[in-house]
Amino acid sequence: MRKLVLGLAAFAGLMLSGCGYNAMQTQDEQIKSAWSEVLNQYQRRADLIPNLVNTVKGYAAQESSVLLGVTEARAKVGSIQATPELVNDPAAFAKFQAAQGELTSALSRLLVVTENYPQLKSDQNFRDLQAQLEGTENRITVARNRYIQAVQNYNVTVRSFPGNLTAMIFGYKPKPNFAVENEAAISKPPAVDFSAPAPTPAPAPAAGPATTPAPAPAR
Repeated sequence: MRKLVLGLAAFAGLMLSGCGYNAMQTQDEQIKSAWSEVLNQYQRRADLIPNLVNTVKGYAAQESSVLLGVTEARAKVGSIQATPELVNDPAAFAKFQAAQGELTSALSRLLVVTENYPQLKSDQNFRDLQAQLEGTENRITVARNRYIQAVQNYNVTVRSFPGNLTAMIFGYKPKPNFAVENEAAISKPPAVDFSAPAPTPAPAPAAGPATTPAPAPAR
């Protein structure tokens, strides 16, 4: 009897392995790991923002609309519960992606504004924060790419025969991925340029008053 049970267990294991069950388990864990790294890097960016905003405010308080935009975008990102289950909910995932995209855009606008303040650009604390932000944006790009690849591998498995039959039996469904549309723009790190701005060309001399030619002498 024991041999029969062991034989059935071995047979079931071979069947599950052959129909993609083990691959799904492995790939699902890879997605969880990749997603955790994405969240880790996004959180790293969020943690940098308060100090960055405060530093900019010290030199460019008049740019209140840009500073407020970054703060509000960060708050919107923080209001979304980025749980592991989020990767199984296409609507929640899209909402999370949109919020992160808005924050990226707000940070880009902030960096453009700082170009108008030479004293701010020369502040060491600001330069350190900018360097950390640029490094974090690069890490986000790498983490997102790894997650995209992990989801692609998993989705191919659960949609291909005979894995799709196994997925149907065990409830494995395709997972949402980062949208391809605007992917390059969203994942592109904000430009950080500390070079001196190009000199403003001198304005063209104003034209003098038109002179009326003297009338020809009468003959």
